[in-house]
Amino acid sequence: MTNTTTISGNAGTTTGAQGGGERADLLATLEKHRQFLRFTARDLTDEQAGRRSTVSELCVGGLVKHVAAVERAWVAFILEGPSAMGDFTAMTEEDFAKRADEFRMLPGDTLAGVLADYEETARRTDELIAALPDLDLSHELPKAPWNEPGARWSARRVLLHIIAETAQHAGHADIVREGLDGAKTMG
Repeated sequence: MTNTTTISGNAGTTTGAQGGGERADLLATLEKHRQFLRFTARDLTDEQAGRRSTVSELCVGGLVKHVAAVERAWVAFILEGPSAMGDFTAMTEEDFAKRADEFRMLPGDTLAGVLADYEETARRTDELIAALPDLDLSHELPKAPWNEPGARWSARRVLLHIIAETAQHAGHADIVREGLDGAKTMG
């Protein structure tokens, strides 16, 4: 399939957090990095969105899929606690293979579909953060080799993590995109 997807966005705006304050600042920062990530996909075909341009397994479409999945998982954590994410220490090879598919454009995936899913994920996150009674609401982190046992994260810390994850992967996508056709997000 050779559909070309053109990206438009509203960097710097948020949906849900009216006025100023901490929530508006956090959501505006998240939206800025979301826009950087979406912008790397501008004018790509589905085939290009799934193409690797470095020695890594990363592709632009897969990065968008992964960031959406991570954002959904962390939002579920805010709402439900560690049970929403599962016990990473009990993951099987099949579980790890499924997670690896988050980074790939699979047969049937389209860039437009991946971006639409990301937009819906972003909308739900923004609505939750705007409506959450307390950003200090916290849960114990799920069991994982990279998490300190018993550590707790507040909704605020989770949101900061989502921002960091989005920014990091927007940078990855920018490198992959530049390798595809020389296009850059900035510069």
